[in-house]
Amino acid sequence: MTGSSAPAGLGLRAPCGCCCPCRGGGRGRGARAPVAPAHLPRRCPHGALVAAAGPKAGRAPALPSPCARGRPGGTRAGLGCGTRSGSCSWHRSQERLGSLFPFKKCKIRWSSATALFYGTGANHSMMWQHKVQGQRNLHPPLDKFRMLCGRKKSYFVAAVCIITLTSMVTVSYLRLQRLSHQPKVIQEGSKCRGEIANSTITPLKDNKTFIISPYFDDRESKVTRVIGIVHHEDVKQLYCWFCCQPNGKIYVSNAKIDVHSDRFGFPYGAADIVCLEPENCDPTHVSIHPFAHGNIDQLPRFEIKNRKPEPFSVDFTVCISAMFGNYNNVLQFIQSLEMYKILGAQKVVIYKNNCSHLMEKVLKFYIEEGTVEIIPWPINSHLKVSSKWHFMQDGTHIGYYGQITALNDCIYRNMQRSKFVVLNDADEIILPLKHPNWKTMMSSLQEQNPGTGIFLFENHIFPETISTPMFNISSWNTVPGVNILQHVHREPDRKDVINPRKMIVDPQKVIQTSVHSVLHAYGDSVNVPMDVALIYHCRKPLQRDLPRESLVRDTALWRYNSSLIMNVNKVLSQTIL
Repeated sequence: MTGSSAPAGLGLRAPCGCCCPCRGGGRGRGARAPVAPAHLPRRCPHGALVAAAGPKAGRAPALPSPCARGRPGGTRAGLGCGTRSGSCSWHRSQERLGSLFPFKKCKIRWSSATALFYGTGANHSMMWQHKVQGQRNLHPPLDKFRMLCGRKKSYFVAAVCIITLTSMVTVSYLRLQRLSHQPKVIQEGSKCRGEIANSTITPLKDNKTFIISPYFDDRESKVTRVIGIVHHEDVKQLYCWFCCQPNGKIYVSNAKIDVHSDRFGFPYGAADIVCLEPENCDPTHVSIHPFAHGNIDQLPRFEIKNRKPEPFSVDFTVCISAMFGNYNNVLQFIQSLEMYKILGAQKVVIYKNNCSHLMEKVLKFYIEEGTVEIIPWPINSHLKVSSKWHFMQDGTHIGYYGQITALNDCIYRNMQRSKFVVLNDADEIILPLKHPNWKTMMSSLQEQNPGTGIFLFENHIFPETISTPMFNISSWNTVPGVNILQHVHREPDRKDVINPRKMIVDPQKVIQTSVHSVLHAYGDSVNVPMDVALIYHCRKPLQRDLPRESLVRDTALWRYNSSLIMNVNKVLSQTIL
């Protein structure tokens, strides 16, 4: 019963069949473990003496066991390290680990016993080699686990070091960046006599930077955010010049130029020119300059808006950008304005490039009424504009008359005075289907979507080429434009085509916006389901070949027909008729 891992002559079986080392197993047969040399007598835990049988069949008397630790009667042979009662606890613990080699626990006693009986010499060397080999093979899976653990610890330490180093470098870089953008005093005793700019669009001397308006923004830090238009490649460095009163100190701040991602291929695009303000003053005006040195008195000064927070004066402001192309859709414009008012808008801001003489009369009426605010938008005096939203390789500079820049300016212009801003065109109406107006609809949507600041509504086309004889009002037939009450058939959804969306936003949660979505904002955005509201968009058809039978009849607009007809007649009677 010798095994490859035990020296010759160690394979005696105990006649009692107990859990002695000579058996190598406690409760089951067949589990084996190395035992003391065969010429040594050993005793079962039950007290039975097992005769030694060596290669020469010599017998040796029982010797005191090194495991007895001086106990009375410690003449117990064998190296089981058990108690006198014979519990074989060491062996059972090893048995639970798979009857593995027991020298780990008793290696000192085993070595002592070996020295006692073998002395020093070749046999001792052989037994020591056997013991070491046994220890190496003691727990192969455990040894492998320890090796892997060691490697994992090394990897973990390395990863922690790399992360720590990267964090330190990043923090240092950001700190240096912030220091480089801190305002610096370059002059004292100035009278701040630069000319105040009054134009909506003001070009700088480089003629590649156009300033719309600066706004105070303290949502993250104390900065002036200038809405502008820049050439996305040629404009690399700008500075904000602040003149602080009454000490007349001139501070220069290195500007961060953030060109909006939605340029759609045009060389010019909307940009945020962001500058840290001086900590010890609240400047009322700022000048923008390509250089950090010069004479501020020769630079145009721009008033910084939104400096003082004010309570909201209105709930809803509609931003329309931009009115161009000698706009003359008078009837639809009046109907849209009156629908906005019915639904809850108190203010409509229009970025006007040009329109017809008749349209000017209508705008004058709404301005005097207090509903409309006109922002002059002479962008074609500075850039070659396109009426398309995407670049056509036609030499134009900016798309759709700078619509995106106008929308961003409108949001910041109304950030302190309007609870919500509605972003749509004059031929679009966000039409509630479950609520009577925008106020109740937005209250419900905010309750269902806490923390959301951007609500997107799906656009649906109601072709102006398909009409119904209903609401054919004779007095309106002389007014140029479309009568939306006669167009209640919408195009069906197209497979694999996503309908664009327009928005109602909380302006204080918007950082940058595009036409159909926001680019950067605080909080979440949500797509409003079509059964809650949709955009009624009456225009030329997109699906031109659709027969009338393929359109979806949708008369939701008619819920407002009586109020709408009455209000439109009132406006027409005071402007055109």
